Amino acid sequence: MIRILPAIAAAGLFGVLATASPARAELTLCNRTSYRMDIAIGLEKRATVETRGWYTVDPGQCRQVVDGVLDADMVYVHARTPEVYGSAPLPQNGNADFCVHDTDFKISDGRSCPLSQQLRFTPAKPSDSPKGPTVNLAEEADYDDDQARLAGIQRLLVIAGYDANPIDGVQGSKTQGAIAKFLADRKLPASEATAPTFFETLLKAAANPEGFGFSWCNDTHYPVMASLGIVEMGSIVTRGWYRVEAGKCLRPDVRGEPHRLYSYAEAVDSTGRAIKHGNQKLAWGGDVTLCTRDGKFELSDQKDCAARGLNSAGFAAIDTASQPVTTIRFKEQ
Repeated sequence: MIRILPAIAAAGLFGVLATASPARAELTLCNRTSYRMDIAIGLEKRATVETRGWYTVDPGQCRQVVDGVLDADMVYVHARTPEVYGSAPLPQNGNADFCVHDTDFKISDGRSCPLSQQLRFTPAKPSDSPKGPTVNLAEEADYDDDQARLAGIQRLLVIAGYDANPIDGVQGSKTQGAIAKFLADRKLPASEATAPTFFETLLKAAANPEGFGFSWCNDTHYPVMASLGIVEMGSIVTRGWYRVEAGKCLRPDVRGEPHRLYSYAEAVDSTGRAIKHGNQKLAWGGDVTLCTRDGKFELSDQKDCAARGLNSAGFAAIDTASQPVTTIRFKEQ
């Protein structure tokens, strides 16, 4: 789970924090998670909220987002991650809904827009640091900046099909080997791994993973929502939903080197409803019944799905031991 913390890390879950002190210089956001973040902020002064975004902050990076005096009674934060991560742990537990745009924006009245243009923001309390007032986004692992950067590299390498597990922010021979192989495969110099553009390079590789490990590719005209089952500690864990846009490929986060995976997917319309051909969903799966549910999920118990208020679907079993490079293509029949 990801938390919003003041500049000095503290215990506790992602949630509501105290108000910021007014009239302090600047504002910096620090990303101590293993995910690239696109962040929007809300600055409340008396009854008015101004929203700004999007600020891209790589793992282990800090970015100044307000120049000069921070003149706000309250600061709010909303964070999102690129779709390549699939079901990233980004709960939005705040209690404030403010206006945003899909592209870069600055909205002087962040409350004056239709509900369809609003997102949930969480109050954040900036604390003093050498960088000035700072808000940290952190994981339960409590990475420092260097560890967060390395964990972010490990995570994207895994999605791109390289064995950099475990994702722990610790430098080791396996991580070094995965980075070296990634660079060699793309004929990139060793200096690329420390370049400011390295996360952009990794994200492009993760978003187009065909040819490495396991991936889904969507050859339909619809968005496809996919779910994956992996054997962990002797039982099947299902995770979803991963959104695969039309004409795109996506590599789910497959941890370790499993010998078998389970895949289910269905096409959806712009409102998220399943596309049907006649009375049948446009779906891709198999004969192995596993549990799912609406919204993001991770389920380790596959028994009595309906009795526990869950959905179920027929997953296709995929033998990755004999097919180490596997691409599932979604096509319309």
